[in-house]
Amino acid sequence: MESFKHIVNSRLNVIKSLVLTQTPQDELVSDLQTACVPVTTDACRTCADPCDVGHLEYPPKFDVDTASDMLGSVKPYMRQVVISTGKADWVREVTEEDGSLAYLLPKVSSDASVGSSPKSLSTSYPSSKPTTRVGIINSSHTSEDDGKHRVLVFPDYKVVMHVSPDVNGAKELYQNAVSPNVGRTGAGSVGENGNVSSYPLPYACVILLCSHKRRDNRCHIAAPKLETSFCRVLESENWIVHHDLEDEDCMGQSLEEIEGTEEERDKVMADRLREASEGALHDQKTALILKISHIGGHKYAGNVIIYTPQGAGVWYGRVSPHEVPAVVQHTILEGKILPLLLRGGVNLNREQGKSLLDW
Repeated sequence: MESFKHIVNSRLNVIKSLVLTQTPQDELVSDLQTACVPVTTDACRTCADPCDVGHLEYPPKFDVDTASDMLGSVKPYMRQVVISTGKADWVREVTEEDGSLAYLLPKVSSDASVGSSPKSLSTSYPSSKPTTRVGIINSSHTSEDDGKHRVLVFPDYKVVMHVSPDVNGAKELYQNAVSPNVGRTGAGSVGENGNVSSYPLPYACVILLCSHKRRDNRCHIAAPKLETSFCRVLESENWIVHHDLEDEDCMGQSLEEIEGTEEERDKVMADRLREASEGALHDQKTALILKISHIGGHKYAGNVIIYTPQGAGVWYGRVSPHEVPAVVQHTILEGKILPLLLRGGVNLNREQGKSLLDW
């Protein structure tokens, strides 16, 4: 039965490819350049097909949509929060798990009022109307604080510590770090009863891999192979790879402890993010790789999001271990987009001649 199903799916993909065709690379490159997005014209895959260099392989029945256009398949968002769970798989819809932080945060944000001039709005590619939408996902990273969460906030590129999985914790997270009424450094010092503390992330990049089996088994299959592949390639470039966050003691002064005007606090954070991009913490560039819950587009597995200290967020689809060397070389090391893998992103626009790694 499985073989028959695989044959049917394969033939359906062939039919789709006759009806739907991807936009040619030349056209994608032209569109990206017009939008001032740094791009490379080099191939996404550097090995032969079949592979002749020993890359990990997806199983034969790993069917993905290779025909339709992926670009524009990311729902625009202002911020994305990534919640620690210590797991690599979750209930089908994480925001419907009663009592969880992922469940509580949308309720808190829907009740909150947004000022007339939001302080934080990300620029989406492809371009879209400004939005205050918050994307909420769970992650494999853990928390040092039993019963509480460490929450990553992107594209701000920071972590909020000691977030309680209750209404008060969700409110505190939203008001101090997620609301469009607060800038990148947050709301400043927390109230008398506040518990959270936040820090710029000390990594030269953060790589998020969808591994959500209960949404789609393809993501569950792809994530560990991609994780291994990214580790191998990054380590060959003399990078350190982490799979969980640094301890809070290693992160320096919290953003809440920084005094001064919002502009002065922003400068301190920007300086620390520059240090992170240069590998200051370990005298060597470090990447953080995490597995995450569903982000949409599982038909484009493997799904990869790459965030940088410079504020960019790159969403790639159809990534296999064969494409990882090019992703590392061109996007992580050079700050350029591989157009045929691009689903969308935030803050990708740069002045002419600059890359995603420029400030």
